[in-house]
Amino acid sequence: MRFRLLSALVLPVLLASCVFGGDDRPAPAPIRPRSSGPITLNGPTPRDVQQCFADLSRERVRYSALPDRDFGGGCIVTGAVQLLDIGVPVTGLKSMKCGLARSFTAWVRFAVAPAARQILGSDLVRVETYGTYSCRGIIGGSAATVNRMSEHGLANAVDVSGFVLADGRRITIERDWRTDDQQVRGFLETIHGSACKRFATVLSPDYNAAHYNHLHLDMGRGPFCR
Repeated sequence: MRFRLLSALVLPVLLASCVFGGDDRPAPAPIRPRSSGPITLNGPTPRDVQQCFADLSRERVRYSALPDRDFGGGCIVTGAVQLLDIGVPVTGLKSMKCGLARSFTAWVRFAVAPAARQILGSDLVRVETYGTYSCRGIIGGSAATVNRMSEHGLANAVDVSGFVLADGRRITIERDWRTDDQQVRGFLETIHGSACKRFATVLSPDYNAAHYNHLHLDMGRGPFCR
Protein backbone atom coordinates (compact mmCIF):
# COMPACT_ATOMS: atom_id res chain seq x y z
CA MET A 1 0.00 0.00 0.00
CA ARG A 2 2.84 2.35 0.93
CA PHE A 3 4.62 1.54 -2.35
CA ARG A 4 1.48 2.29 -4.36
CA LEU A 5 1.04 5.61 -2.57
CA LEU A 6 4.65 6.57 -3.24
CA SER A 7 4.28 5.65 -6.89
CA ALA A 8 1.13 7.74 -7.18
CA LEU A 9 3.00 10.75 -5.81
CA VAL A 10 6.20 10.31 -7.81
CA LEU A 11 4.71 9.48 -11.21
CA PRO A 12 3.11 12.90 -11.80
CA VAL A 13 6.45 14.57 -10.93
CA LEU A 14 8.29 12.39 -13.43
CA LEU A 15 5.72 13.09 -16.10
CA ALA A 16 5.94 16.81 -15.45
CA SER A 17 9.70 16.61 -15.88
CA CYS A 18 9.22 14.97 -19.27
CA VAL A 19 6.66 17.51 -20.41
CA PHE A 20 8.27 20.68 -19.11
CA GLY A 21 11.91 19.75 -19.53
CA GLY A 22 12.77 19.49 -15.86
CA ASP A 23 15.70 17.11 -16.28
CA ASP A 24 19.44 17.58 -16.64
CA ARG A 25 19.79 16.40 -20.23
CA PRO A 26 21.22 18.98 -22.65
CA ALA A 27 18.66 20.73 -24.82
CA PRO A 28 18.46 19.69 -28.47
CA ALA A 29 20.36 21.81 -30.97
CA PRO A 30 18.48 24.92 -32.09
CA ILE A 31 16.63 24.83 -35.38
CA ARG A 32 18.84 26.15 -38.18
CA PRO A 33 18.32 26.40 -41.93
CA ARG A 34 20.64 24.53 -44.29
CA SER A 35 23.88 26.52 -44.72
CA SER A 36 24.09 25.57 -48.39
CA GLY A 37 20.72 27.15 -49.10
CA PRO A 38 17.23 25.81 -49.84
CA ILE A 39 16.41 22.87 -52.07
CA THR A 40 13.60 23.37 -54.55
CA LEU A 41 10.96 20.65 -54.35
CA ASN A 42 9.41 19.56 -57.63
CA GLY A 43 5.97 18.06 -57.31
CA PRO A 44 2.36 18.59 -58.33
CA THR A 45 0.42 21.44 -56.76
CA PRO A 46 -2.23 20.00 -54.41
CA ARG A 47 -5.86 20.71 -55.28
CA ASP A 48 -6.49 22.75 -52.13
CA VAL A 49 -3.55 25.01 -52.98
CA GLN A 50 -4.84 25.44 -56.54
CA GLN A 51 -8.22 26.41 -55.09
CA CYS A 52 -6.53 28.90 -52.78
CA PHE A 53 -4.73 30.52 -55.72
CA ALA A 54 -8.08 30.76 -57.50
CA ASP A 55 -9.68 32.33 -54.42
CA LEU A 56 -7.00 35.04 -54.27
CA SER A 57 -7.38 35.77 -57.98
CA ARG A 58 -11.17 35.96 -57.67
CA GLU A 59 -10.77 38.51 -54.86
CA ARG A 60 -8.42 40.53 -57.08
CA VAL A 61 -5.43 40.02 -54.84
CA ARG A 62 -2.12 40.49 -56.64
CA TYR A 63 0.33 37.78 -55.66
CA SER A 64 3.20 35.69 -56.93
CA ALA A 65 3.17 31.92 -56.40
CA LEU A 66 6.48 30.70 -54.95
CA PRO A 67 8.28 27.41 -55.54
CA ASP A 68 8.12 24.77 -52.82
CA ARG A 69 11.39 24.75 -50.88
CA ASP A 70 13.13 22.78 -48.14
CA PHE A 71 15.35 25.13 -46.15
CA GLY A 72 16.66 22.43 -43.82
CA GLY A 73 16.18 22.09 -40.08
CA GLY A 74 12.57 21.11 -40.64
CA CYS A 75 11.74 24.42 -42.30
CA ILE A 76 9.76 23.43 -45.38
CA VAL A 77 7.62 25.97 -47.21
CA THR A 78 5.04 24.62 -49.64
CA GLY A 79 2.02 26.18 -51.34
CA ALA A 80 3.30 29.67 -50.58
CA VAL A 81 2.78 33.07 -52.17
CA GLN A 82 4.26 36.54 -51.99
CA LEU A 83 1.45 39.04 -51.54
CA LEU A 84 1.98 42.04 -53.82
CA ASP A 85 -1.21 44.06 -53.39
CA ILE A 86 -4.21 43.38 -51.16
CA GLY A 87 -5.65 46.89 -51.42
CA VAL A 88 -3.79 48.23 -48.38
CA PRO A 89 0.04 48.40 -48.17
CA VAL A 90 1.53 45.87 -45.75
CA THR A 91 5.13 46.05 -44.57
CA GLY A 92 7.48 43.19 -43.79
CA LEU A 93 5.73 40.36 -45.63
CA LYS A 94 7.78 37.48 -46.97
CA SER A 95 6.50 34.13 -48.20
CA MET A 96 3.18 32.97 -46.73
CA LYS A 97 1.33 29.72 -47.16
CA CYS A 98 -1.61 30.47 -49.42
CA GLY A 99 -4.22 29.67 -46.76
CA LEU A 100 -2.62 32.15 -44.37
CA ALA A 101 -2.44 34.78 -47.13
CA ARG A 102 -6.13 34.27 -47.90
CA SER A 103 -7.19 34.63 -44.25
CA PHE A 104 -4.88 37.58 -43.67
CA THR A 105 -6.19 39.42 -46.72
CA ALA A 106 -9.81 38.87 -45.66
CA TRP A 107 -9.02 40.00 -42.09
CA VAL A 108 -7.42 43.25 -43.26
CA ARG A 109 -10.15 43.99 -45.81
CA PHE A 110 -13.26 42.96 -43.91
CA ALA A 111 -12.27 43.47 -40.27
CA VAL A 112 -9.37 45.86 -39.76
CA ALA A 113 -10.24 48.44 -42.44
CA PRO A 114 -13.96 48.69 -41.50
CA ALA A 115 -13.13 48.83 -37.77
CA ALA A 116 -10.68 51.69 -38.37
CA ARG A 117 -13.31 53.63 -40.28
CA GLN A 118 -16.23 52.91 -37.95
CA ILE A 119 -14.49 53.07 -34.57
CA LEU A 120 -11.60 55.47 -35.15
CA GLY A 121 -13.19 57.56 -37.89
CA SER A 122 -10.31 57.29 -40.34
CA ASP A 123 -9.31 55.02 -43.21
CA LEU A 124 -6.62 52.38 -42.83
CA VAL A 125 -3.63 53.23 -45.04
CA ARG A 126 -0.97 50.76 -43.88
CA VAL A 127 -0.55 47.58 -41.87
CA GLU A 128 2.83 46.99 -40.25
CA THR A 129 4.23 43.52 -39.53
CA TYR A 130 7.40 41.93 -38.21
CA GLY A 131 7.24 39.41 -41.03
CA THR A 132 6.12 35.91 -41.83
CA TYR A 133 8.70 33.22 -42.67
CA SER A 134 11.56 32.63 -40.23
CA CYS A 135 13.29 29.27 -39.75
CA ARG A 136 13.16 28.95 -35.96
CA GLY A 137 11.52 27.29 -33.01
CA ILE A 138 8.77 28.70 -30.80
CA ILE A 139 9.82 31.81 -28.85
CA GLY A 140 8.55 32.46 -25.36
CA GLY A 141 7.02 29.03 -24.78
CA SER A 142 7.66 26.50 -22.05
CA ALA A 143 10.67 24.19 -21.96
CA ALA A 144 8.47 21.61 -23.67
CA THR A 145 7.98 23.85 -26.72
CA VAL A 146 11.28 25.73 -26.98
CA ASN A 147 12.64 23.31 -29.59
CA ARG A 148 9.34 22.77 -31.40
CA MET A 149 9.11 24.20 -34.89
CA SER A 150 7.34 27.56 -35.01
CA GLU A 151 4.62 28.06 -37.61
CA HIS A 152 6.91 30.83 -38.85
CA GLY A 153 9.31 28.08 -39.97
CA LEU A 154 6.57 26.85 -42.30
CA ALA A 155 5.59 30.35 -43.53
CA ASN A 156 2.28 29.75 -41.79
CA ALA A 157 2.30 32.71 -39.39
CA VAL A 158 2.44 36.51 -39.48
CA ASP A 159 3.24 38.95 -36.66
CA VAL A 160 1.24 42.18 -36.89
CA SER A 161 2.72 45.15 -35.02
CA GLY A 162 0.72 48.23 -35.97
CA PHE A 163 -1.71 50.18 -38.14
CA VAL A 164 -1.42 53.60 -39.78
CA LEU A 165 -4.51 55.73 -40.44
CA ALA A 166 -5.23 58.38 -43.05
CA ASP A 167 -5.38 61.09 -40.36
CA GLY A 168 -1.76 60.36 -39.41
CA ARG A 169 -2.36 58.28 -36.30
CA ARG A 170 -0.25 55.16 -35.81
CA ILE A 171 -1.74 52.49 -33.58
CA THR A 172 0.79 49.97 -32.28
CA ILE A 173 0.32 46.82 -30.25
CA GLU A 174 3.27 47.68 -28.01
CA ARG A 175 2.09 51.16 -27.03
CA ASP A 176 -1.68 50.93 -27.36
CA TRP A 177 -2.76 47.43 -26.31
CA ARG A 178 -3.50 48.69 -22.79
CA THR A 179 -4.10 52.35 -23.60
CA ASP A 180 -6.62 54.43 -21.71
CA ASP A 181 -8.06 55.64 -25.01
CA GLN A 182 -11.35 53.75 -25.17
CA GLN A 183 -11.74 54.14 -28.93
CA VAL A 184 -8.32 52.67 -29.63
CA ARG A 185 -8.94 49.91 -27.10
CA GLY A 186 -12.25 49.16 -28.79
CA PHE A 187 -10.57 49.01 -32.20
CA LEU A 188 -7.90 46.57 -31.02
CA GLU A 189 -10.42 44.42 -29.16
CA THR A 190 -12.62 44.27 -32.27
CA ILE A 191 -9.88 43.23 -34.67
CA HIS A 192 -8.51 40.74 -32.13
CA GLY A 193 -11.93 39.13 -31.82
CA SER A 194 -12.27 38.96 -35.59
CA ALA A 195 -8.81 37.40 -35.92
CA CYS A 196 -9.82 34.66 -33.50
CA LYS A 197 -12.60 33.68 -35.94
CA ARG A 198 -10.30 33.58 -38.98
CA PHE A 199 -7.01 32.10 -37.74
CA ALA A 200 -6.25 28.87 -35.92
CA THR A 201 -4.05 30.58 -33.32
CA VAL A 202 -4.04 34.21 -32.18
CA LEU A 203 -1.56 35.36 -29.54
CA SER A 204 -1.56 38.88 -28.08
CA PRO A 205 0.31 40.64 -25.26
CA ASP A 206 -2.20 38.97 -22.93
CA TYR A 207 -0.65 35.60 -23.75
CA ASN A 208 2.96 36.11 -22.63
CA ALA A 209 5.83 38.61 -22.57
CA ALA A 210 7.20 37.41 -25.92
CA HIS A 211 4.13 38.90 -27.61
CA TYR A 212 4.24 42.31 -25.94
CA ASN A 213 4.54 44.15 -29.26
CA HIS A 214 2.55 42.16 -31.82
CA LEU A 215 -0.38 39.92 -32.65
CA HIS A 216 0.79 36.48 -33.76
CA LEU A 217 -1.64 35.00 -36.30
CA ASP A 218 -1.20 31.50 -37.71
CA MET A 219 -3.07 28.70 -39.44
CA GLY A 220 -1.47 25.82 -37.55
CA ARG A 221 -2.80 24.10 -34.46
CA GLY A 222 -5.88 25.41 -32.78
CA PRO A 223 -8.26 26.85 -32.14
CA PHE A 224 -6.48 28.97 -29.55
CA CYS A 225 -7.15 32.65 -28.89
CA ARG A 226 -5.53 34.73 -26.19
